[in-house]
Amino acid sequence: MTIEVRVPVLPESVADATVAAWHKQPGDVVRRDENLVDLETDKVVLEVPSPQDGILIEIKQLDGATVTSKELLAVIEPGAIAAEPKNANASAAESAPVEADVDGLSPVVRRLVSEHNINVSLIKGTGKEGRIVKSDVERFLAKAPAPAKQAPATAAVVELVGERSEQRVPMSRLRTRVAERLLQAQHNAALLTTFNEVNLQAVMDLRAKYKDSFEKTHGTRLGFMSFFTKAVVEALKRFPAVNASIDGNDIIYHGYYDIGIAVSTERGLVVPVVRDADKKSMADIESSIRDFGGRARDNKLSIDEMQGGTFTITNGGVFGSLLSTPIINPPQTGILGMHKIEQRAVVENGQVVARPMMYVALTYDHRVIDGKDSVQFLVAVKELLEDPARLLLQI
Repeated sequence: MTIEVRVPVLPESVADATVAAWHKQPGDVVRRDENLVDLETDKVVLEVPSPQDGILIEIKQLDGATVTSKELLAVIEPGAIAAEPKNANASAAESAPVEADVDGLSPVVRRLVSEHNINVSLIKGTGKEGRIVKSDVERFLAKAPAPAKQAPATAAVVELVGERSEQRVPMSRLRTRVAERLLQAQHNAALLTTFNEVNLQAVMDLRAKYKDSFEKTHGTRLGFMSFFTKAVVEALKRFPAVNASIDGNDIIYHGYYDIGIAVSTERGLVVPVVRDADKKSMADIESSIRDFGGRARDNKLSIDEMQGGTFTITNGGVFGSLLSTPIINPPQTGILGMHKIEQRAVVENGQVVARPMMYVALTYDHRVIDGKDSVQFLVAVKELLEDPARLLLQI
């Protein structure tokens, strides 16, 4: 009896997925809950674990194939698997041959040979009747030169013309989806951007004074994002249109504040959402954002964590951007762009002084938000950040 491995049931918002990479090959030993294959959707990468211990005997969908919910991916022959040898018994276990399969190689040896693409005819077997055992392969690998790194499987062959080279690589599902949504926003919304600048001296002084005690108390660092998130939430309460979305000919005014935080990863831009940000403390917000950032880079975010959102914050300043015009995340009506902090000369009480200044940008949908409201929203964010006590007093 064999076990079928199928595509998990995909959410309604995800029509299909692409087979990104198999971590096991036919003949490999697999263990229960061990990741077999990555499936890339337009939002996240899903891991498909093995449902049972056994041997992977057939792969039905190769890398790059498009699959849908419950489609057959692979077939496993179930069976008990011997545990890996412990250090104390490693020497004896390596020298003893494991029961071989039909082609004379044990599953462990087959896996090592497959992973390192080894020609078995080059390996001298020391097992019974000259069979190749695990220690033979490891000894061969120790003596062999390290192989050169190969280009990703999705990359096309590099075309060389003299010293000029080109590389054609298909877009990932995530980057394709991001491109579609950006074009959708530009084609379907009346986008306009307003700018202002914020003096962050008060925020930086507050951080310098309390960052150590904050981290000791809450177990997370005090960053800028919690200040900006709290300021945005307070400003959204004053200007509900900026926290709205469009559905056909209707405007939906949200009575909650789910703030999307744009995170850059190797696969592209993702926007996990901090739910009910108005009810969270600054420590909770910092912990959530830090957790999202780490899991986004490891492709561990779930689809639910990136759905919804009533407003988005993006921080190009971490990459050195001084000024930009962000694009809204449909169907939202606004997005705040943060930028690089620079010491600039400003006038205070008739004196020219150096202050840590940041340009901020609000891109908004002019179909819903009037110019007056957009400007006043950004001024409110500016005032709250320049005098953080306002956040506590909600004034």
